[in-house]
Amino acid sequence: MLQVAATELEKEQVAKEQEKAAYLAEHCPPLQLPSSMQDLQELCKKLHTKIEEVDEERYDTEMKLQKTTKELEDLGQKLFDLRGKFKRPPLKRVRMSADAMLRALLGSKHKVCMDLRANLKQVKKEDTEKEKDLRDVGDWRKNIEEKSGMEGRKKMFEGE
Repeated sequence: MLQVAATELEKEQVAKEQEKAAYLAEHCPPLQLPSSMQDLQELCKKLHTKIEEVDEERYDTEMKLQKTTKELEDLGQKLFDLRGKFKRPPLKRVRMSADAMLRALLGSKHKVCMDLRANLKQVKKEDTEKEKDLRDVGDWRKNIEEKSGMEGRKKMFEGE
């Protein structure tokens, strides 16, 4: 059986190679380079005109494709609009903790506690420098009275 399959595969490969050779012979004749410079220039001009024709055809087909895809999108949108607007069903509010939800989803496998506040660290509020400065300054009226007059200005300069 394996030998029969192997021979069939070989036959298919030979047939594909023959089809390929026939296609290339039909569509791509062998290149014959002329010997004179003028003949070479004419050949180049012919090739350029063929290239331009192929590019024009490619561009036309791309534009047709873009146009048809745009039409398809528009028709799909019209179809969606004609069907009417989709009404969403009213959702019920469920009061369930994260633990209860996991227990309902996972069943007896649920062992993780979802108490998020239990894992938080306790942080003490540290006094910042600004708060210390405000406490040191005290009542602002006293401060102004002390600095008023010539003696206050002297203290300001001496303090700095």
